[in-house]
Amino acid sequence: MFVGEIVRNKGVGVIAVTPDQTMVDVLRLFRDTNIGFVVVSLSPGRCLGTLSERDCCNAMAEYGAEAALMRVADIMNPSAATCSTGDLLPVAMAIMTERRTRHVLVMDGDALVGVVSIGDVVKHRLEEAHRTEKDLHDYISGTSYH
Repeated sequence: MFVGEIVRNKGVGVIAVTPDQTMVDVLRLFRDTNIGFVVVSLSPGRCLGTLSERDCCNAMAEYGAEAALMRVADIMNPSAATCSTGDLLPVAMAIMTERRTRHVLVMDGDALVGVVSIGDVVKHRLEEAHRTEKDLHDYISGTSYH
């Protein structure tokens, strides 16, 4: 499956914050929307960086309580992991593994069109495993022939 298909099937846009928001603003967004990753942007389809729960934990460890009021621009990751809509899912999985990240930005040329998370990968692989299991069961039991 192509990464672009997963993004289309998700039907969810990219959640973004501005570089001037504070970490506590982002943490409240994480809580309220049950997410753990945002794109940092000033305009749709463009990415200045990303901020994850891990980035917030690292900022707290480095700066202490003052990190909560720091600007996103000062704690974001400016080099986000990316893949293309035309990449196969194992490419995104390899990028996640190599970069030790749970999120990959999906690009269509220079435009950001979505985010694929490790949860999206697991969901797709689980659905694929269920289909394979059903197909094998049907084959063995002879019910796949009409």
